[in-house]
Order: sequence, then structure tokens, then C-alpha cells
Amino acid sequence: MKTLERISQFAGNTFAIWVLLFAGLAFFMPESFTWIGQYISILLGVIMFGMGMTLSVDDFGEVFKQPKKVFIGVLGQFTIMPLIAFLLAVGLRLPPEVAAGVILVGCCPGGTSSNVMTFLARGNVALSVAITSVTTLLAPIVTPALILLLASRWLPVSAGDMFLSVVKIVVVPIALGIIAKMLFKKQVEKSVKAMPLVSVVAIVAIVAAVVSGSQQKIAEIGLLILLVVILHNMLGYLVGYWLARLLKLDYSDQKAISIEVGMQNSGLGAALATAHFSPLAAVPSAIFSVWHNISGSLLATWWSKKSDKE
Repeated sequence: MKTLERISQFAGNTFAIWVLLFAGLAFFMPESFTWIGQYISILLGVIMFGMGMTLSVDDFGEVFKQPKKVFIGVLGQFTIMPLIAFLLAVGLRLPPEVAAGVILVGCCPGGTSSNVMTFLARGNVALSVAITSVTTLLAPIVTPALILLLASRWLPVSAGDMFLSVVKIVVVPIALGIIAKMLFKKQVEKSVKAMPLVSVVAIVAIVAAVVSGSQQKIAEIGLLILLVVILHNMLGYLVGYWLARLLKLDYSDQKAISIEVGMQNSGLGAALATAHFSPLAAVPSAIFSVWHNISGSLLATWWSKKSDKE
């Protein structure tokens, strides 16, 4: 079990490298990875099940301990990133499928990677986990509504179908994970240590599936999508940080909210784009998955070193 723990920890620490490696392999050998496409929703469900097994009553208790901070983080998550995505799509005149994909990932809740980055940045981890949990539970309603509002000018959007998709691939697996933890606490506590490995494998597979499915389009406009994703992510960090600072939150809270706002559940974005739009619309989510882990790691390292000096 300790060996599996070490492998899992290594996989988590080198996550961005594996995503980059398999994204490259999928680009140059697409025929080897296209078969994964049909399993994207299942893979995301596995990740969400693992997230459910890590949640506790204390995580939701933070909502009542820090209601103002959690509210600011949730509001920032569901306003800043969707609006930045919309402005980038309009301002850069993105092709319809790419525009919808960028907006889709912007409308997703926070991902568990943000909790890890907040920890590394020495931010308020409890606040980060609370914001991720709340935005994830609100996602079935808020995410489809925002996509309908912001992306329907480019592609037809069925908010009802998206609601059902989010419930099936996010809410149900998380609920099952929480139930599993309640019924089999000891076994779950042991298995949770392997979850970083499972999550890395699942996200890497999702990214490889999306890249292989849109290899030709990526070759044509991949650099444009990469530019948009970088701008989206970096502006999310910046605006999230200044929002928390202007509202006079503690420095550790500012770091948590900045990272929460800037990092998205890109796996959910890829799954929804593939199911409801097209493989090309899933590409921004796939690239976001690679980039935000690189940028998040760099930002967290900078903040950590800054804390050491102080």
C-alpha cells in the first residue's frame, strides 16, 4: 500500500508532465487514443466519485464559519471567468465552436487541483475546499444557465440536457463517494491515498481523447486556442486576487480566491463539450487542463517562496 501511495504522490506531483506527454502522443498518433472518447463521461464520474470520498462534514461547515468569504469566492467563480471568456470570444472573433468551448470551460465550477495549489501557495485551504464544494454542487443549475446566456449566440444550447449531464457525471458520483465514505470509512480512508493516481490517469485519458479527436483542427488553430486559454486563466487569477483584495480579505484568503477563480474543472468542460457541442469545442478545456496546472504550480511556488521570505 505504501508503494501505491508513493506512486500516487509522484503522479500528482508530476501531473502536468504526464498531461503534456500524452497530449503530444495523441496529437501525433491520434488513432491510438480516439477510442477513449466514448468513455470521457465515465472517466470524469470516477474523478468526481473520488472527490466525494475526500469530502467531509467539516468541509461544508466552513460555509457557515466563513460565509462572506465563501460567497465572494463562489460569486467570483461564476461571474469573472464566464465574463472574461465571453469578452475574449467576442473581442478575438473566435470561431463558433471554439467560442462556445471557451465559454463552457469558463462557466464550470472549480476543480480539486485548486485545493492542492492553494495548499502549496500557503493560502486558506479550508476556504478553497469550501468554494470548490459549493460551486460543484451549484453547477447543475448555474453552469447550464450561464452557457445558455453567454454561448447561445454561437451554437444552440440545451440547458435542460446539460443539467441532466452535470447531475449524472458530477452530482451522482460525488453523492455515491460521500455515501461510500459513510458506510466504509476505514476502507475509504486507505483507498483515498491512491486517488491522486486515479485522477491523473483519468484526466490524462480525457485530454488524450479530446486532442486525438480534434487533431486536424488543433493543427490549424491550436495556437489561437492556447493564447485564449492562457489569457483566460491569467486574467482569472488577476481579477480574482484583486476582487479579494478590494474587499479587504486576508492575504491567505486572497491567494485562495485568486486560485479558485483562475482554475476550472476542465474535465467537466471537456465532457459537456463532447456530449453537447463537438470535439473541437472540447479542445479549450483540454488545453486548459494542461495550462492551468502549469500556471497554478508556478503561481503557488512564487507565493510559497514569498511567504518564506516574509
